Amino acid sequence: MGRYAEVHSQSINDPEGFWGKAAEEIDWYKKWDKVLDGSNAPFYRWFVGGELNTCYNAVDRHVERGRADQPAIIYDSPVTNTVRKITYGEFQDLTAKFGGALRSLGVEKGDRVIIYMPMVPEALVAMLGCARIGAIHSVVFGGFAPNELATRINDAKPKVIVSASCGIEGAKVIPYKPMLDGAIDQAEHKVDGTIVMQRPQAEAPLKPGFDHDWTEITGKAEPADCVPVAATDPLYILYTSGTTGNPKGIVRDNGGHAVAMKYTMKNFYNCDPGEVFWAASDVGWVVGHSYIVYAPLLHGATTVVFEGKPVGTPDAGTFWRVISQHKIPTMFTAPTAFRAIKREDPNAELMKSYDLSHFRALFLAGERSDPDTIKWAENNLKVPVIDHWWQTETAWVIAGNPLGTELFPVKYGSACKPGFGWDIHAVGPDGHDVPAGDVGSLVAKLPMPPGTLMTLWQADDRCRKAYFDEFPGFYMTGDAGFVDEDGYVHVMTRVDDVINVAGHRLSTGGMEEILSAHPDVAEAAVIGAADELKGQMPVGFIVLKSGVSKSHSDVCAECVKMVREQIGAVAAFKTCTVVDRLPKTRSGKVLRGTMKKIADSEEFKMPATIDDPVILDEIREALQKVGYAGVKAA
Repeated sequence: MGRYAEVHSQSINDPEGFWGKAAEEIDWYKKWDKVLDGSNAPFYRWFVGGELNTCYNAVDRHVERGRADQPAIIYDSPVTNTVRKITYGEFQDLTAKFGGALRSLGVEKGDRVIIYMPMVPEALVAMLGCARIGAIHSVVFGGFAPNELATRINDAKPKVIVSASCGIEGAKVIPYKPMLDGAIDQAEHKVDGTIVMQRPQAEAPLKPGFDHDWTEITGKAEPADCVPVAATDPLYILYTSGTTGNPKGIVRDNGGHAVAMKYTMKNFYNCDPGEVFWAASDVGWVVGHSYIVYAPLLHGATTVVFEGKPVGTPDAGTFWRVISQHKIPTMFTAPTAFRAIKREDPNAELMKSYDLSHFRALFLAGERSDPDTIKWAENNLKVPVIDHWWQTETAWVIAGNPLGTELFPVKYGSACKPGFGWDIHAVGPDGHDVPAGDVGSLVAKLPMPPGTLMTLWQADDRCRKAYFDEFPGFYMTGDAGFVDEDGYVHVMTRVDDVINVAGHRLSTGGMEEILSAHPDVAEAAVIGAADELKGQMPVGFIVLKSGVSKSHSDVCAECVKMVREQIGAVAAFKTCTVVDRLPKTRSGKVLRGTMKKIADSEEFKMPATIDDPVILDEIREALQKVGYAGVKAA
């Protein structure tokens, strides 16, 4: 039995012993009475009776144990030409003063605070300042439209909103204050006030007595000590991206979350305390919560706060510059970032200008990693490139290649082995396991490990219906895929993206994998469009790499041929079109559901998280050229 098999088996067969031992890495004011409480299944609770403080574990204890002068944060902002380092000692002072500022506005343990900020260190100060005093933070992606922010205000009912005067997207300055004011005006719930960080790129007018200048209010605040909270008390609420109507607020606890975050840093990512860890994401998304903020800091590592883009700030070499300049051994980002780099710099010429000799591993997650992108990264970086699978709901890896425990051979298209504490099955509609290699709904046997969703904010019934009712005793991930004969998990697509072509259930993810393998294709998406004869027909969209001289029709014909050769005529893949870009959320997920609605001429609500709404007009035009979007399907 290998190291992974031994550890994973213990995590499944003796979860209380396994996670009880892992919890010894966290400092507790009061030890738990019970590691796991299953009395209210499916709402399991971890470390019941225990008391701790997440900010103390992420900041203060490192200061007390000799890391005061170690950088906690490296802020690298190519859009403002700024690099700034904040030590653990400085960070302790900042969080204490910010916690005191919140207290001066009446915020106490259990109160909610919405944080609506760009990628600046102050966003982390605000999050940990809330955790310090036991307040529950809810980070909303900076730049969200006022109506979307207003829905979150109504749901979380915060006392205070923390924001900045502006964000910066590439070369564009985005004023936040007008959007914040609009959301506050729209919301039925009325907040007591705001704290606004003024940025020189666009200062905002403040309303006396309601809007408080960050520098002024923290400057005169009485520093706050860390407040003990129950392990089962909420740490934060995070609304799932792409929500419409009533958003789903994922609730994360303090105790289980701290234990899981700390455990993964060494045992999965193979990062040691004192090393620099970079998750190139945003604090508005779960990756930012887990691996920009909490996990690296709980582990005593140095985290990177990057305000920029993989391309255009200033070029497709910016990731290599950051890795080289800050001596980063481990990076985590979304596959879409690497597809963008690969498209702009197909031969990785810009990489040659930087010393990456200290770089050890690249982790990709957030969407399915196509094999071509993984191979491109492997060939150029010459390090392990690890695709792994997890969700906003889970906070950390469901399946992946556990670099810090045992590295397995790569199977392209697979997320590798189940994570520690995860018992993963592919099941059919009847809830029974399908044969190895067959596509089914991917589910996790309960209880899920610590750190995963406690419930939805003030919506237990909705949580049950969304995640637990369809397959009793299991968490329904909403993803479709299979587990192969070697125990590798293959995540093919969302359950909704399994299409039915003349009675054959086919994965759009499998088709996308083939399209992305074409040497001229940078990225691809496949949707199932309504068809009167066959029910659904696959429609492929491809984005070409820079410098491709071949005609679009020739590339499309080759792509159609590849799909038909590798999946067969059963796929009925006949329609492929070239587009300049794919519509995505700001976190990099392709909006396939919206594309399908356009193809089927259905009404849709503009996704709140869309990166650029203009792209949808381009998609409509592309679909019309191939007989969809307002034209009756053939």
